[in-house]
Parts: sequence; structure tokens; C-alpha cells
Amino acid sequence: MYRPKKSLGQNFLQDPNVAQKIVRLFDPQPTDSIVEIGPGKGALTALLLDHVPHLTVIEIDNELAPQLKEQFGEKVSVIHNDVLNVSWNTLAKENNKIRVIGNIPYNITTPILFHVVEARNVVSDFVVMMQAEVAQRITGKPRTKDYGILSVFLQYYCTPRNLFSVSKNSFFPVPSVSSTVLQLDFTAPAPQRAKNDHLFRKVVRGTFGLRRKTLRNGLRHLGVPPAEFERLSVNLDQRPEELTVSDFVTLADELEPLAATLLETAVEEPNE
Repeated sequence: MYRPKKSLGQNFLQDPNVAQKIVRLFDPQPTDSIVEIGPGKGALTALLLDHVPHLTVIEIDNELAPQLKEQFGEKVSVIHNDVLNVSWNTLAKENNKIRVIGNIPYNITTPILFHVVEARNVVSDFVVMMQAEVAQRITGKPRTKDYGILSVFLQYYCTPRNLFSVSKNSFFPVPSVSSTVLQLDFTAPAPQRAKNDHLFRKVVRGTFGLRRKTLRNGLRHLGVPPAEFERLSVNLDQRPEELTVSDFVTLADELEPLAATLLETAVEEPNE
């Protein structure tokens, strides 16, 4: 009998109604190129195969990977690897973007999210089960405690939608936290785009690194000369959590003449 591995953060979805709801909202079409992260025992996989002739699954577990191949045969391509090592560009077929779905380990949610964000040119959307607290941060609004780096980045690169909440009792073993199913729609990023993507990220991370300080202090920390402050249109007496995504884009664009210098500046960036 298979025992879930705590080291891999395994909590298997065992409520068929929740699985069916996820797939129904994901709305797979026969022509979709679908990749499932962490299929486990195949609760979602089996339902997805009712709609598509074939899909790719990424499973790191040494026992489950061969079991999935045996269970579903030629209907699935099993990639036995850590999802963070998988190249989305390699999986993408010409002129057909990938749709991603998964119940991912909560201990590495943020790295997986950013791994998918980096592949946004070949990923159209991602329906993902995650810890409710992380989902709240992703959809957080300015001037709230949930709003931070994760909120700004995800709302910049896609449109996050909270689909529904899932009880911890829907899993085995029962986790200590509640869950949320979220859709990340990469076909609908924020309308205002930064001139320099790397600088945009640096400004967001650098200012939130001094979250309780004003933007003025955060920009000094980034290496922006105080003489430049007067030409910036954003109110520098605000704290970073008061700025909208659009405000951050405006600020990054106004700092673009300093990009070469600012991007060389070593700033201790927080992990969120």
C-alpha cells in the first residue's frame, strides 16, 4: 500500500466532487495541450482523459511515476522529474500553447508559480490548487496585509481568479491548512507594460524589501540618487503596499534612464 511522503509534501485529493469541479472549471477541450503537475494517484488525470485523447504529467515520485504509466498507458506521457527542472518551451507544440493544471506541494508553491510565470510565452493558463493563504496574497489588493511582491508580480503577468475554496478534509493525509483553487490567465496580463521588465522586478522587490518604510527610503536603498526624486510622479511618501500594479509600472518607467546603474546594484531581496 502506498504511503504519502511527507518529504514531497504529498496530500492526495480524495474528494471526487472537488476533482470533478476543478476539471469542469478548467474546461479542457479535445485539442488542448495539457500538462498536469503532481498527478499523484491520477484523480484529476482520469477526469481530464475523458475530454482529451492525451496529456503530459510531471511526477517526481519514484513509485507513482511508473504506476501512472501502467494505469493510463499511451494516453499519458509521464515525465519523471522535478517540475522545476522541466523546460516548458520543450513541451510546447508549435502554435499551440500549453494549459497547466495541478495540485502542487504547498512547500514549494512560490517557486513553481514563478517557474510557470517565466514560461508565460508558451503557457496560456494555469489552474492550480494551493494553500488558501498564498491565494489570498496573489489576489491581494493595495493597502491590505495580503498585498505584496507576489500580488504585484502575478497581477502584472496574468489575471488571477479565485475559483473556489477546498476543505482540508478533502485530502489524505489531512493537511493543517485550507486550500483554494486559483486560475492564472496569462492571456490577460496587466494592460500597462513596463519598458524594462528586469527593472520593474527590481523596483518591486527592492521597495517591498523595506515594506514598512516609505518609497523614498526604498528607492535610496535601491541606489536611486535623491536628486532624481523630484521628477518622479509617484508620491514617494507612500509605502510600497499603497501602490497599484500600474503605479509600479509608472515608477519603473520613470527610473528607466537609470536602469544600467540600478540593475547592477546588489540589493538583498526578500523571498515571498
